[in-house]
Amino acid sequence: MELRHLRAFIAVAEELHFGRAAARLQISQSPLSQSIRSLEAELGVGLLERTTRRVTLLPAGEAFLPRAREALAAATQAVEDARATAAGELGHLDVGFTGSMTYLLLPLLAKALRARLPRLRLQLHGEMLTPDQVEGLLSGRLDLGLLRPPLNHPGLQLEPIGSEPLVAVLPANHPLARQDRIPVSRLKDEPFITYPSHFRSVVHDAVAATCAEHGFSPTVATEVGETSTLVSFVAADAGVALVPASAQLMRIGGAVYRQLLGATHSVQIAIAWRRSDERRLLTNVRHIITDELTTLRGGKSHYTTPELDLRQIIF
Repeated sequence: MELRHLRAFIAVAEELHFGRAAARLQISQSPLSQSIRSLEAELGVGLLERTTRRVTLLPAGEAFLPRAREALAAATQAVEDARATAAGELGHLDVGFTGSMTYLLLPLLAKALRARLPRLRLQLHGEMLTPDQVEGLLSGRLDLGLLRPPLNHPGLQLEPIGSEPLVAVLPANHPLARQDRIPVSRLKDEPFITYPSHFRSVVHDAVAATCAEHGFSPTVATEVGETSTLVSFVAADAGVALVPASAQLMRIGGAVYRQLLGATHSVQIAIAWRRSDERRLLTNVRHIITDELTTLRGGKSHYTTPELDLRQIIF
């Protein structure tokens, strides 16, 4: 059954006039009549009753008309979907976000992607450590990861997109919380809440290296895997912590953030994906992410506030 025959029948059935239907389809009446005859022959039933004065739908035509509309609409949608998929505008992606980037980039990028690719179906996974994302990418559970380098795997492609300094998280009643900036060395005798060491956390290593450069090794009171849990432990007065600056977007009562005085190890953020994944959709999403970060660096994002200038976070 040819789509042109369906279009011809629908036009005649709606116009109930061959001349008007032909004009609507921008064809002459002869090929229009031939399409109707071919369709009726293929179906083995009459669909229209024609006289010199009028055209009416036969019962079979009345039953066929709504289904014909559905079939034509489905075929039209199929063509549009195929073209949109080829252009990288339609499809599904699973995207992972590491630690504190969950609170900065996940909401920002989700909004941008849905605005610029409205037919993209997104599944977002927050608070994923880098090793978890690597496993997810290699297994196909994730299509794209925003994670912390270093990362060396022949099956994955990595594109660094920025870095950020560490800041201190303190209980709100801590004596150092009265200061705007805290020397790293002042934290020497404090119990630390840290990211897990056994999961090869990049932030854990950056915290340890920062403390070492200021003459001490942190006394670890508790290791936790999620930034929200880590800050909650600090709020409960279980210790202090050093976290990436983007974590400041997560407000938990009882915990305050303070900038550090003295050199600290910055932590990087990068996009990672499978080298074998050459979908146009993935390329488009990566470009949108880098565009949004350019906007963020320019201070034009609504996430930039007087308390938190994100131009100082991602650079």
